[in-house]
Amino acid sequence: MLFASDKEVGKWTIFLGASLALVAASGIGVMVGSALSNYTDEKHLHYFAGAGFVIIGLWTLWKA
Repeated sequence: MLFASDKEVGKWTIFLGASLALVAASGIGVMVGSALSNYTDEKHLHYFAGAGFVIIGLWTLWKA
C-alpha cells in the first residue's frame, strides 16, 4: 500500500511485483509440500498443518 500511494511509482509495476511475489510464494509452497509428501504420511501432514494453525491463532490472540 505504501508503494501504491507513491505517485512516482507506476501502478503496473506494483501490480506486477505483487503478482510475481504471490506466484513465487505459491510455487515454494507447492515444492515444499511435494517434497514433504514424499517423506511423510499425509495424515501426519494434516496434523502438523492443524497444529500450525492453532499455534498461529493462539499467538495472534496473545499479541492482540
